Amino acid sequence: MALHSGGSDQTYRISHDAEKYKTRIHMSRPSARLATMVDDLPRIPTKTPRAGTVQSVERAMAILQALSEEEEGCRLTDLSQKTNLSVSTVHRLLTTLERQKFAHFDPSTNLWHVGRMAFTVGSSFLRQRSFVAPALPFLKRLRDLTNETANLGVIEDGEVLVLSQVKSREIMRAITRIGGRVPMGRSGMGKAILSTYPRFAVEAEQAQLHRKPAHMANDGYAVDDEEFMRGLRCIAAAVYGPQGEVLCAISVSGLSIRIPPARVPRLGELLVKTADELTHALGGCRPEG
Repeated sequence: MALHSGGSDQTYRISHDAEKYKTRIHMSRPSARLATMVDDLPRIPTKTPRAGTVQSVERAMAILQALSEEEEGCRLTDLSQKTNLSVSTVHRLLTTLERQKFAHFDPSTNLWHVGRMAFTVGSSFLRQRSFVAPALPFLKRLRDLTNETANLGVIEDGEVLVLSQVKSREIMRAITRIGGRVPMGRSGMGKAILSTYPRFAVEAEQAQLHRKPAHMANDGYAVDDEEFMRGLRCIAAAVYGPQGEVLCAISVSGLSIRIPPARVPRLGELLVKTADELTHALGGCRPEG
């Protein structure tokens, strides 16, 4: 998540990862001699591949994931550092990915980007989530009514995965990009979904998080009160399917100075109402009790 200035050329970002290197070698397609020189630099050992896996595929997926985290593109040497792979290995895998349109190289900037085929494959995941497209008008209405960013997320591998988003028109806004992940117990959407779990499941989840019991849904909504990131607040509510099962959660998030505690109940009511309307539109229903 970051703070983004949409009205100027500046972008303010909060990063949890400290920069490890002050000097970097910038190159796009290195010669074999130069790649060998860089390969001789000290490097953190890569993990031993697990039994039954293909190491080259795992490495290619790691490169794609690293590319997806850099909206403005990434240099070859930066990818090498991010993935703990040698420059020559990264270059070889990128070349293969480029041939298959999963990666794209911009010679004018010497930056690598995610290719269009990655988007095509990723879009099939969204098509399987049949509620994403119908939810978009509800997210747009939330954004227009609150002037804050509206999000939709699901639980995957114990985290909240953001599947859809309508960004605030405010100059300074909260951004958790589509495809981004946030912890269940420290996010509004995660708490909203957690609150639908049986008590034993919630307790097990909290034990796994090694945290005190999180503030759960109150009157149908949940609040991330600057827990995931200081200065940001999020209010969320769960959306249900035909059998009363939770499908996803929707939320609005923004700077805490624009979402003071006094505004939270009003936003909570709006989130619950919108989530109920989306549930109805999807043919779902709230579980009894």
